[in-house]
Amino acid sequence: MRQIKIKHKSQNKVIYKSKKASTIKEAVIEAAKNGVDLSGANLAKADLSGANLSWINLDLADLSEANLDWAYLSRADLSKTNLSKSKLNRAYLIEANLTEANLDGANLFGANLIEANLSNSKLNRTDLTKANLSGANLSGTDLRRK
Repeated sequence: MRQIKIKHKSQNKVIYKSKKASTIKEAVIEAAKNGVDLSGANLAKADLSGANLSWINLDLADLSEANLDWAYLSRADLSKTNLSKSKLNRAYLIEANLTEANLDGANLFGANLIEANLSNSKLNRTDLTKANLSGANLSGTDLRRK
C-alpha cells in the first residue's frame, strides 16, 4: 500500500506519513485531526481546497501556489508561512495568525479575515477584493502594489 508523506521544506525529513490517505489533502486533514505539528511542511502547489484545517500549526510552512479555496483555517498558525501566489478564495481565516506571512500575489477574494493577525506580513499584488478584514491587525503590513 502506498503511503502519503509530508516532508519538511528544507530538512527533507518526513514530518507525517499516512497509510490511509490517498491524496496529500487527505493526509493533511488526517494530521490536523491528530494534532500533528506541521511546522515547516512543504505543501507547495498542494490542493487543500475546502479542507478543515482550523487550529492547525503550519508556521514556517511552504504553501506557495497552493489551492486553499474555501478552506477552513480559523485560528490556524500560519506565521512566517509562504503563501505567495496561493489561492485562498472565500477561505475562512477568522483569528488566524498570519504574522510575517508572505502573501505576495495571493488571491483572497471574499476571504474572511475577521480578527486575523496580519502584522508585518507581505501583501504585494494580493487580491483582497470583497475580503472581510474587520478587526484584523495590519500593523507593519506591506500593502504596496509593486
